[in-house]
Amino acid sequence: MANGNNAAIGFEKQIWDAACVLWGHIPAAEYRKVIVGLIFLRYISNAFEKRYQELVAEGDGFEDDRDAYAEDNIFFVPEDARWSKIASAAHTPEIGTLIDNAMRAIEAENKSLKNVLPKNYASPDLDKRVLGDVVDLFTNMDMSDTKENKDLLGKTYQYCIQQFAAYEGVKGGEFYTPASIVKTIVAILKPFKNCRVYDPCCGSGGMFVQSLKFVDRHNGNRQKVSIIGQESNPDTWRLCKMNLAIRGIAHNLGDTNASTFTNDLHKDKTVDYIMANPPFNLKGWRAEDALTDDPRFMRAGYSVMPPVANANYAWILHMLSKLDVNHGVAGFLLANGALNIGDAEGTLRREILERDRVEAIIVLPRDMFYTTDISVTLWIVNMNKKAGTVNGRQLRDRTHEVLFMDLRQWDENVEEIVVDKGKKKKKTVLTDSQISKVKETYSNWQSVDTSLYSDIPEYCRSVKLKNADLSEDEKKANVTTIESMGYSLAPSKYIEFIDHDLEIDYESEMLRIQNEMKSIISLEEKSISMLKDAFKGIGYEI
Repeated sequence: MANGNNAAIGFEKQIWDAACVLWGHIPAAEYRKVIVGLIFLRYISNAFEKRYQELVAEGDGFEDDRDAYAEDNIFFVPEDARWSKIASAAHTPEIGTLIDNAMRAIEAENKSLKNVLPKNYASPDLDKRVLGDVVDLFTNMDMSDTKENKDLLGKTYQYCIQQFAAYEGVKGGEFYTPASIVKTIVAILKPFKNCRVYDPCCGSGGMFVQSLKFVDRHNGNRQKVSIIGQESNPDTWRLCKMNLAIRGIAHNLGDTNASTFTNDLHKDKTVDYIMANPPFNLKGWRAEDALTDDPRFMRAGYSVMPPVANANYAWILHMLSKLDVNHGVAGFLLANGALNIGDAEGTLRREILERDRVEAIIVLPRDMFYTTDISVTLWIVNMNKKAGTVNGRQLRDRTHEVLFMDLRQWDENVEEIVVDKGKKKKKTVLTDSQISKVKETYSNWQSVDTSLYSDIPEYCRSVKLKNADLSEDEKKANVTTIESMGYSLAPSKYIEFIDHDLEIDYESEMLRIQNEMKSIISLEEKSISMLKDAFKGIGYEI
């Protein structure tokens, strides 16, 4: 067993860097499972051991009572699966088999983990000496119950998930949404207390993690927040189950992975908040003649079905069907094409707008995702835009109004991520101050105090839905409405653009250019003269 203590600031990166030695010893597709599985095993074993010692100290003989652990949302870990056993055998040939058996034993004891944990450690492709070194790394983590170390494994898990997403490129989008985007959605929606939070394509669970962090920051009771989700990819579903378990977050992700469209695991459930990052432009989400009588689509009163070739509007209609009709709110990401596209999707967009479900459209900066370098859009939909009190805030009537925001110029903050063999990826990240500004703008726009909000060129504008919603003065001024723009939701059609060329003092600018050109020409003439002298000096006059 290893000695020492590696836990420190930046330990997440230390784990990643050290574990990267496994890249050459196991197929890349299996590597993620190996690392996140070890993080999970280390976490639940530590939580169990701590509770076990507490029960022993109480002296009532409940240390082997499964219920004594379940009531604290702690998984029961059989003796042969505890980390102390794993650590002591780290450098034996049997370490892989021992870990696999530990995973099986934990699944057998905890039915919610059935078919969740990875069991690929005995693979002949995995160098057992290297695996033992990685086990040592996790053994050396400081698991003391301090503020600094309380969320160490959770942070390490999330860091590794981010790194995998960066490394795997397009596939990374299946399980990871950049943290600053998730924080933005949570900051806007403010999932707080006595609420149900749902994600129909939950990936590795980032939306849920940030939601519960928000609750914790506001001294809320996380036990009164219900987490509901679904994920179609089996590996990603397992990632999410482990991520939430590490955080001690109770959840309902169904008994297995499944497609939200063809096998809705949460039928008839309604929720207060939805936060989601559906797969962009998903094709083949249904058969041509399938789901036509589904209550989420045409049976809900929409005149057309979302096309088979693109699931963007299928996601929107699905999420609308899940929201509480009195106060449900959703924040989700879609490709920008959904803002303008015509045909069936254009028809659906008009019908959704006429039902007054869209509250805000926020275009994000480019190059924030690992799957694409394009800009994408955050949609906020709200089942009730009338005046009222929400979480202690007095909101005005926003009926037939939509807030547009354009953040594409917010691209100055770049995060550099080092992936395999020193390769780097640079991605745009929203700062905490930028997230606060977006949240404040949205909140001010909603507020009964209308003096708090004003349209800002190249940033935000409040737009009315129909020409009939305009005042007489607005009609005379030909104020743009969403109806007048063919029900497009592209912010560029509404937010005022400033022609910065008009701000240029052409006289002074031309003088500056003139002086620069004089300097350049002078240097060029000097260079030509020197060249001529050089050739003349060797008897070859030019």
